[in-house]
Amino acid sequence: MKEIITGAEALMRSLCAEGVKTIFGYPGGAIMPVYDALYDYTRGEKKAFDHILVRHEQAATHAAEGYARVSGEVGVCIVTSGPGATNTLTGVADAMMDSTPIVVIAGQVGVGALGTDAFQEVDLVGVAQPISKWSYQIRRPEDVAWAVSRAFFIARSGRPGPVVLDFPKNAQVHTTEWEPKHVDFIRSYVPFPKPDEQAVRKAAEIINKAQKPLALVGQGVELGNAHNELLEFIEKAGIPAGRTMLGLSALPSDHPLNVGMLGMHGNYAPNIKEQECDVLIAIGMRFSDRVTGNTATYARQAKVIHLDIDKSEIDKNVKTDVAVVGDCKVTLPAITRLLKKTRHDEWRESFRDLDKMEYERVVAPAIHPQDGPLLMGEVVNAVAEATKGDAVLVTDVGQNQLFSCRYFKYRKKRSVVSSGGLGTMGFGLPAAIGAAFGAHDRTICCFMGDGGLQMSIQEFGTIMEQRTPVKMILLNNNYLGNVRQWQDMFWNKRKSFTRMMNPQYELIASAYNIGYRVVQDRADLSAAIEEMLAADGPFLLECAIKEDDDVLPMTPPGKNVDEMQLEI
Repeated sequence: MKEIITGAEALMRSLCAEGVKTIFGYPGGAIMPVYDALYDYTRGEKKAFDHILVRHEQAATHAAEGYARVSGEVGVCIVTSGPGATNTLTGVADAMMDSTPIVVIAGQVGVGALGTDAFQEVDLVGVAQPISKWSYQIRRPEDVAWAVSRAFFIARSGRPGPVVLDFPKNAQVHTTEWEPKHVDFIRSYVPFPKPDEQAVRKAAEIINKAQKPLALVGQGVELGNAHNELLEFIEKAGIPAGRTMLGLSALPSDHPLNVGMLGMHGNYAPNIKEQECDVLIAIGMRFSDRVTGNTATYARQAKVIHLDIDKSEIDKNVKTDVAVVGDCKVTLPAITRLLKKTRHDEWRESFRDLDKMEYERVVAPAIHPQDGPLLMGEVVNAVAEATKGDAVLVTDVGQNQLFSCRYFKYRKKRSVVSSGGLGTMGFGLPAAIGAAFGAHDRTICCFMGDGGLQMSIQEFGTIMEQRTPVKMILLNNNYLGNVRQWQDMFWNKRKSFTRMMNPQYELIASAYNIGYRVVQDRADLSAAIEEMLAADGPFLLECAIKEDDDVLPMTPPGKNVDEMQLEI
């Protein structure tokens, strides 16, 4: 005789079956039956989950993203209906843009009330469909196990992404016979396409003939756990490799074939060399406009080989000569087996003069200034040196993001958590909380600007309650710095509503029982960082930054990548 249970209990058991350990959430009326079932699964003999009570539903999704990005698992959040559900949508869109596997479970009014404009009713499935990998309404308790298993399969397989489950109240409280489900196949959904052997051979043939090959490494290498396969590929063929912002830790910072970060504020050499190479090999990246600049002139001299698991990315932004569609953990070694052992010493050496030019004109003044106010680059560099490349970098969005991605160092995989495609201010703090739960054994360093911090400052409450050991570095320049820089460069220095009036962060940190120190003089920076890293628990390090500190180099919007400016 089968056991009779509620839909809410079926959800708990289904989450257990998927190996879920941590849930981020915020309760409310329409999800109360689930939270009642969750009570028994967070304590006592049935304890299976840690539930992290965030202070805003958007933070739940960003925390789930941070957790997923560092752990490689699916992040999970549970919220209520109406505004609780719509508050998650920014995080859903963010996860979709950055291929982050999360499952959002939202309460909903009962099926009988749907379409009546009932209290806190919203068409979540309809709203979420364009910005999620799958959205589905669970109308019956007997569908819970199937829907949850399918949701996790879709979220984690192929190109990962967010899934939204809308859970009406009647399906939570009504009963059904418990029967576990396991979904590992969906008709017409091919998450791991079989690579075309002819395309593999053609790609290898082009690479073997290349004189000036350049690899562009994206987050797909991280998502596919293809770090070793990437190393074997570039080392055998002697191919210099640039990395996208989200792909930074796919290759160790000190690897001899690493030539820096790509993109609008990336390193000078790889951006210039994209316009000189004869073969461009894109691996798990989508040719974002922030990488390509003007696509009409981008790498027109090169044969383009694109390795991606998502066929829809092929030829979307940049026309390819050879497309190898499939999991890069499979496609990279398939190509590597056919490659000749090569070094390309002269080509690799040609990057050095450009590196030297950037170092002398941009990097050295940014990380080793002789006088004046503190600079963002020197703070990031000092934290990077103190953590020796072992920490996880979490960023908010803006100048803090660009400086920290440029100057942080990485020795380990899955070490960068940042909002890339959507550029979500307020992402950093909750994502860092999630990262702390996803990587218990690592130091989490979260760089934020004063604007981004105040978009999610309520999550200090989550940090206080959980004693989450996040090391928060506030780069405070009293401006919405990135917008201010663009206003200075492109809008005749008309600083329209970008100056910030800031609170006394020391008092706020004290109210939340978070360690705090402010640095205004660079002579105090090293000791302050040491204090922050040694602190047992969370710590906020506020750094008073030069107000008009600019991120350089920069490729102005719409310009060619080789029109990158080293100075303003």
